[in-house]
Amino acid sequence: MKPLETLLKNAARTNLRIVLSEGSDPRAVLAGYQAASQGIARIGLVGSTKDIQAEFAAQGLEVLDGIEIHDPTTSPLKDELADLYHELRKHKGVSKDAAREAALLPHVFAALLVKSGHADGTVGGAVATTADIVRAAIQIIGTKPDTKLVSSFFLMLFCKEHHDRKGAMIFADSGLVVDPSADEMAQIALSSAHSFERLIGEPPRVAMLSFSTRGSAKHDAVSKVVAATNTARERAPDLLIDGELQFDAAFVPDVAARKAEDSPLQGNANVFIFPNLESGNIAYKIAQRMAGAEAIGPILQGLAKPANDLSRGCSAEDILHMIAVTAAQASDVS
Repeated sequence: MKPLETLLKNAARTNLRIVLSEGSDPRAVLAGYQAASQGIARIGLVGSTKDIQAEFAAQGLEVLDGIEIHDPTTSPLKDELADLYHELRKHKGVSKDAAREAALLPHVFAALLVKSGHADGTVGGAVATTADIVRAAIQIIGTKPDTKLVSSFFLMLFCKEHHDRKGAMIFADSGLVVDPSADEMAQIALSSAHSFERLIGEPPRVAMLSFSTRGSAKHDAVSKVVAATNTARERAPDLLIDGELQFDAAFVPDVAARKAEDSPLQGNANVFIFPNLESGNIAYKIAQRMAGAEAIGPILQGLAKPANDLSRGCSAEDILHMIAVTAAQASDVS
């Protein structure tokens, strides 16, 4: 079974509640309908009830039993969620009136639904900016107890006929943390390993990437990757991880045998940790546009409950896939 089919099938077992903060967007309506009809998740659409119902009618769709509309202006939860927002942000000087106004924002309302337990995860960003989605997630949902770092990854799917090595891989961080320290890079590696195992159900094999393999180059940037690798090993001694490695030494067994013959990865890494956002973002786009890989993301990790961002150029299919990812993440904390 292909990784994406496995992901959708696994999500369907969870029966969790995923809210889409841009509920009246045509893409969100279609994705929400597909997710509910396929049993991938119970769907909440946040937005104007009138606008959402009009969009369903325009697409010739019916509001299924597995779909709930949350209109922030009329919801019976609006006072509860406004009070929750005030409680969370009053230390920053947010007044009760300001909290009531903020809670009306769809991406804030969606995050509050997750924080309060009325939903298990949220997806947005088809209209809102990444900054808005991530800020609401961090401020309202918060981070996991064991990490203070929210990072991101792309789930890269190599499933086409021309792909010599088929399967799923993770590229991190390719969407959020610009220039991680050695300690942060180690945390990204540990979070990504957990994400891979959770989403794909296979053991993670983590490569800490550099322009150097086994000391072939000397530079502070290389030293950072070495330090990050050592830190990750100390925190997770059972994790299969190696670095510093160039990509070919992490990905091609023949090259690994020549450049890093003692590497436990043996050129078969499936989780690739980049030294900075610049390299990670470039790499995933090259794999997507030149190699024809399917890229799902950016997927956020490190949050207490899942919230995920979308590209503003996303399709309904992209949103459907992100719903499945979010449901899988939510099953890890539910």
